[in-house]
Amino acid sequence: MLNVRGISTIAGVALLAAPVLLQSAAAEAVEFKFHTFVPPVANPIKTFYGPWAKHIEEVSGGKIKITIYPAMQLGGAPPQLADQVKDGVVDMVWTLPSYSTGRFPKTEAIEQPFVHTNALATTLALQDFYDKHLKDEYKDFHMLLIHTHEGEFIQSKRPVRKVSDLKGLKIRVLNKTAARFFGSLGASPIGAPLPEIPQMLAKGVIDAALIPYEIAPAIKMQELVNYFCIMEGEKPRIHTGVFTFLMNKKSYDGLSPDLRKILDDNSGRNIAAKAGQNWRDIEAPARKIMLSKEKNKEIIMPASEVAKLQKAAQPAIHKWIEEMTEKGYNGQELYDDAVAMIEKYTKTN
Repeated sequence: MLNVRGISTIAGVALLAAPVLLQSAAAEAVEFKFHTFVPPVANPIKTFYGPWAKHIEEVSGGKIKITIYPAMQLGGAPPQLADQVKDGVVDMVWTLPSYSTGRFPKTEAIEQPFVHTNALATTLALQDFYDKHLKDEYKDFHMLLIHTHEGEFIQSKRPVRKVSDLKGLKIRVLNKTAARFFGSLGASPIGAPLPEIPQMLAKGVIDAALIPYEIAPAIKMQELVNYFCIMEGEKPRIHTGVFTFLMNKKSYDGLSPDLRKILDDNSGRNIAAKAGQNWRDIEAPARKIMLSKEKNKEIIMPASEVAKLQKAAQPAIHKWIEEMTEKGYNGQELYDDAVAMIEKYTKTN
């Protein structure tokens, strides 16, 4: 928790001050620094985290102020966000565990191909999955929320209508799970954070990117690609990305009980359904923007080709299970629980 009075920062340099603990409920108002990688125009800030921060300030009577620093304004690179909040450089971050390859291995169960269904069902399932499997994985943080978006699909310069169209496709992927899967299909997967996608497409480093609709307008994908490949069937997205809203433990613990309760009432299961529904809702307006250009087309991959993709995903899933087991985890249980928990909530959402 940072008292920012008298503290100045230099643009592009991470804040160096350590968190200052509240001594009592009567302590003066404090400001939490919330750092993230997406630009300020992005839907996650506009539709969820901006309103969330404003709500916290209102219900705390101004005792908690949250300033959001988008686009890595406090310095560093997206993969460093987890360490920034763990070490107290900032108070809160919104990031993807997959940016820290191998650091949060059990979380990867949710990101296996064709496990995810929709943002609401998967986010609700994640609360159960976190309680059963992930608390030790995030023991260095105070978890405010773990959730997903509506799911990733191929946005490309050339049409992808069938599995064979993936051969030779240079595609930006979010994590090693997607990289392994697309590599097995003859594509050339390239891992990169979201902000790097536009330049990579412009320079021809990649031909396509695996992202949802909702974030695409923030990086002007409507100007960079022409085709949007949705799959026919119950799971129209290949997989999803898990997001974590993390808080520095000392920042949280230093709050007075009444202020901690305000955060508790507005985190975890208490906001999971709202978050999941938000990420469902913001897909449609973003889709409209992507298809507003006459040259841009949405392609539906037929069920017969989707079945080929699902079959091709099995070796990648089995490989992940084996690797987890070798590391001392029950990989099969993690995968089976991810599938079962998501299917449970999908029936009603």
